Amino acid sequence: MSLPTGKLIAIGGAEDKGTDPENGEFQRANLNFFELGILRRVVEESGGPQAHIEIVTTASSIPYEVGNNYLNAFGKIGCTNVGLMHIRNREDAVNRDFLDRISACSCVMFSGGNQLRLTAIFGGTPFLRQLQDRYRRDDLVIAGTSAGAMAMGNVMIYEGNAARAHLKGEVKITSGLGFVDTIIIDSHFEKRGRFNRLAQAVATNPSCIGIGLSEDTGMLLSQGNRMEAIGSGLVIIIDGHDMVHSNIADIPDGNPISIENLRVHFCEKGNGYSIEQRKFLSEVKVNQGSSKSS
Repeated sequence: MSLPTGKLIAIGGAEDKGTDPENGEFQRANLNFFELGILRRVVEESGGPQAHIEIVTTASSIPYEVGNNYLNAFGKIGCTNVGLMHIRNREDAVNRDFLDRISACSCVMFSGGNQLRLTAIFGGTPFLRQLQDRYRRDDLVIAGTSAGAMAMGNVMIYEGNAARAHLKGEVKITSGLGFVDTIIIDSHFEKRGRFNRLAQAVATNPSCIGIGLSEDTGMLLSQGNRMEAIGSGLVIIIDGHDMVHSNIADIPDGNPISIENLRVHFCEKGNGYSIEQRKFLSEVKVNQGSSKSS
């Protein structure tokens, strides 16, 4: 199978736009965390300030507030060709206008909120099929923050209280948007103590690489394989390929899990990871198709 020519930019979040499914909290939108850092990188990878960018607010319960915040943030760095897609149901996802716009844009960015809304609304629709096809065949950038990042893979965490994530069955997993089938992404990773949550997800899907994204931090995935850490925080990689022992298939729900030989890597800005080689890269540059590693 040929490598995808598009890029994914998964962002760990810092602004929950709407309801936090884990804590039941309502928080206001705040884009300050990546206005001048990660957001600039999204624009750079999309072709510069003249790029055509579409913001999908489907995950959020406050889409108009979120959409206006994105317009303001992109405007501050000179972007004027930015559209909003307030897709609220599956009927909207087959709207011809939306399909035409995603066929013409340089970048699609999914907001934060509830990742289950993304999969329930877009799963099996022409909208998602067109995005998947463009990601594989075109130079499309697909970015997402918080829920929008967590939904990118084929395997998606949609629920799981971090305080109980060491117990079997406490982490809920379903199918994501399927842009890449070799990763599981979790966001707000350090602040909400989600290491155990991602570890359990990887233990039940050891063919996947777990990516834990701190706030104000992202991971840029190029050619479906090479990752580059961006932003100010930490990216944690959890690799379960070499697990020797795991009790997760044999114990009842509610019991503590036991795992031997999970491999963990800490990545700061400029570090990376090769999914195919399962190798930490101390220096990587994936922008504009060039790479450098050591």
